[in-house]
Amino acid sequence: MPKRIVILGGGYAGVLTAKKLARKLKKNQVEITLIDKNPFHTLLTELHEVAAGRVEESAVRVPFAKIFAGRKVEVVLDQILSADLAGKKLRGKAGEYSYDYLVVAAGSRPAYFGVDGAARHALPLWSYDDALRIRERVRACFRQAAGIPDADKRRRILTFCVVGAGFTGAEMAGELAEYIPFLCREFGIKGEEPRLICADLLERAVPVLPEKLSAKVEKRLKKMGCQLFLRTNVTKVGPDAISFKTGEKEWSEPAGAVIWTAGVEGSDIAQALTASLPSAGRGRLKADAYLRAEGREEVYIAGDNLYFIPEGEARPAPQMVENAEHTAAAIARNLVCDITGKGDKEAYRPVFHGVMVSVGGRYATARVGFPGRMFSLPSFLAMLAKHLINIVYFVKIAGWNQMLTYLRHEFFSMRSRRSILGGHFAARTPNFWLAPLRIYLGAYWLVEGFKKLGEGWLSQPRLAAFFGGADGFFDAILNGGQAVSSATAATSAGAEAAAGEVVFHYNILGVFDALLVHGEDYAFRMKFAPMDWFVQKVILASDGVQLFFQVLVVVSELFIGFSLIFGLFTFFSNAYSLGLQAMFIMTTGLYMSTWWMLFAAVALLFGSGSTLGLDYYALPALKRWWSRLPFVRKWYLYND
Repeated sequence: MPKRIVILGGGYAGVLTAKKLARKLKKNQVEITLIDKNPFHTLLTELHEVAAGRVEESAVRVPFAKIFAGRKVEVVLDQILSADLAGKKLRGKAGEYSYDYLVVAAGSRPAYFGVDGAARHALPLWSYDDALRIRERVRACFRQAAGIPDADKRRRILTFCVVGAGFTGAEMAGELAEYIPFLCREFGIKGEEPRLICADLLERAVPVLPEKLSAKVEKRLKKMGCQLFLRTNVTKVGPDAISFKTGEKEWSEPAGAVIWTAGVEGSDIAQALTASLPSAGRGRLKADAYLRAEGREEVYIAGDNLYFIPEGEARPAPQMVENAEHTAAAIARNLVCDITGKGDKEAYRPVFHGVMVSVGGRYATARVGFPGRMFSLPSFLAMLAKHLINIVYFVKIAGWNQMLTYLRHEFFSMRSRRSILGGHFAARTPNFWLAPLRIYLGAYWLVEGFKKLGEGWLSQPRLAAFFGGADGFFDAILNGGQAVSSATAATSAGAEAAAGEVVFHYNILGVFDALLVHGEDYAFRMKFAPMDWFVQKVILASDGVQLFFQVLVVVSELFIGFSLIFGLFTFFSNAYSLGLQAMFIMTTGLYMSTWWMLFAAVALLFGSGSTLGLDYYALPALKRWWSRLPFVRKWYLYND
């Protein structure tokens, strides 16, 4: 009978554990089930971007169907209410689930610390739905304020408070501070009317950072117009106000929205498990060195649910994504040992590589490296590091498909230029402006193809003379003598001579030979030793081979021409066009009169056939067919 592994929770730790187990145990008789109340994985570290309108909500949501396509992982949608550890059963709203091994990766929930009214009136930022609610509330405040003539009432509605100045709070406050000016322009509100507060009992913002970096975060927030209330306790949250206390001073502020990021505790099911398992630190479950729950060798604890102090450390492993990734790898390795009976389990010895905080889409600070060798990164590099880390994670969970989706959201379709690259890579130009260029480039290729047909390229070998004429042109200039005209060099070795000069000539290790000359025209050639060998030993080896390649060139030019004119498979035809141009550069050289074709092909690579072209109809149908193939979904070889 197959062993049943149940993974409780589809967060960072749960998803990675399931994927690793599916890969390691694909030849074993096991049943892997992941249970979550949502049909998608949520990127919790990116929620603030959705809450402040920087990216679309789909940017933080990855369907489990995509992640586990073609893998032996069953995804069950249910909310687990209780667990019978003695009977090895989980009870949910929709049914019961038996297991041989259980991985608790159920994550956390917001902690309100008993603050009056916080659970009822504050907006937490800890789920996909939370981010959408915050975005809609903020926009609703601006929409409402825009119709109120009284300036004082508008200011009360447009006062926003972020409770918490740790990682999530600083990032949420930064995003909101960046978002507010855009909302002011959209709703016709003066920039000085909205007010943003970030409050916390902490001594400084993001205290896990060194003091110098914390100071930078505080300085950035203040520069963006955020008021910091540090060493300040929140005593009450009402429907339209929030109360504070600093020392003996107590006061209230109006608030159109209170966003709660002040801390987390174990999720509902994690809290329920504390009745049966040893716990500490607001509902975290204690585990041994192999990440098994104390007293339960068949129950493993992962991610935020884990309370474990690594050897040599004074504090428990932090509740952060890197810890979730490390625990997933360790649990998968040890579970494989349990199931197969092979190998030895390894104790959990995580190595953490630092922390990074972004304040808006264009500023970040980071402390990264290895234990004992940490260093700080300047803003641009810190933000770049964040994006690279996210890309690596997306490759792990959903391959290049999700990586491209991330790049599209963060750079290529970025709203309001809110990224480290501004809007320089955002696709804002309508594709229909490219249609005339596409048709012109296609017509040029057709003319070249029909011209070669008229010159007899399909009946007589002509490549030897074609290559020889080009060599003669370049060699004559290199030797300081006369050069054949660039207009006729490629077709006749005995063409009329013309003076020329070398603009530059570089030979790199005898492999590359870059040459730019000026005769009647500027001509560039980049000889490549393997290509020279291929031309001499293969293409020019016989008349039959020459004819074959001549036919290939003519057919290619005609194909590219028709493809571009009709707008069908334009990515392939433009990529093919670039390949032909590269071949010409390495053999006959490329003349200035045709350099524009290179740049045009690059400009037309993506999407040029979707306007006034057949790609508008063909590509969606082709993508639907392709994405349904099992091996394509398993290896994420599609882009949605």
